[in-house]
Amino acid sequence: MPSPRIVITVQAPFRSSDPDGSRRKNARYVEAVSRDGVTVTTIDETADEATRSWTFASMDGLLMSGGADVHPARYGETLDGSLDIETERDRLEAEAFATAVRRGVPVLGICRGLQAINIFSGGGLLQDVPGHMGASYGKGPAATHPLQVVIGTRLAGWLGDPAALEVNSYHHQGIRAGDLAPGLVASAWADSEAGPLVEGLESADAGRFIAGIQCHPERTESTPAAFERLFAAFVAAAVAHAEARPTVASPR
Repeated sequence: MPSPRIVITVQAPFRSSDPDGSRRKNARYVEAVSRDGVTVTTIDETADEATRSWTFASMDGLLMSGGADVHPARYGETLDGSLDIETERDRLEAEAFATAVRRGVPVLGICRGLQAINIFSGGGLLQDVPGHMGASYGKGPAATHPLQVVIGTRLAGWLGDPAALEVNSYHHQGIRAGDLAPGLVASAWADSEAGPLVEGLESADAGRFIAGIQCHPERTESTPAAFERLFAAFVAAAVAHAEARPTVASPR
């Protein structure tokens, strides 16, 4: 069997205002999905076209990580609260997601990644949610709030069917019920000053592993242990994909 390949889309650390912090954040995603026999690589917006093409053609799992806001033009809006937009990363992840959908590759989105799944699937976004974000990562204790997991969803099964969990909150944007893209269903909700927000989503097609979570479960110091089961389910889906795929030659 070819070695399962999980690809994580990230921000290029040298483009961050805090390069060391960015590297630490990226490392947490790698740690979360690293397993014996699985190859985990990151790719950022500076990758050339040849690298992108081969990477996306050979991946068995795609994890879209957290980061800055997606440009609202991607969901038909003008700027109205979005911050620190990364249009080059938007393009990278739109290409990665389209390839994953075409090839049937399992996809997991975290924070920005959840929002990107929704946007690239035809959904929208509330550009600013008042009072929903605490101190930035590494700058103080995480803000937290209750997460209501929808009974009967695959997320509920992956997490061990919890009624509710207390999760971290590092985001200032959100998905309302009317923003959810066709083909996706809400798997978790959280209250906010703007009303209920979709903070977990998954494909309506039970045969496809496309899932997103708004919190940051890779930050284990502020995350319930149940989320390890979500990462395990994603890796297992990537391994299953690898068992069925043909070998893709490396670029010269």
